[in-house]
Amino acid sequence: MLNSENALTNHEVTVCLAGGAVLGPFNATWTKDQGGDVRELVKEYDSFLQGEKQRRFKFYLHDSYTNTVHTLIINFEQVTGVCDHVRLKHS
Repeated sequence: MLNSENALTNHEVTVCLAGGAVLGPFNATWTKDQGGDVRELVKEYDSFLQGEKQRRFKFYLHDSYTNTVHTLIINFEQVTGVCDHVRLKHS
């Protein structure tokens, strides 16, 4: 797990697909210095829902708990929802 002061949040991302299939949940972390694809996935999908054309299809979700990377290649036309569960740090 990231122990630096720059570690902001730990996300648990689940992608729901047309037909009822579910991808995830995937753990992912982003920092102040590097927003990471976990944030970009949610922003891109939100833009797509607002009528913009999908620009990216590949997203890398860095899991700091297991020191792995999940690569998602997604066509938003087949996605019915993205759930981004965020664990906030206590102050």
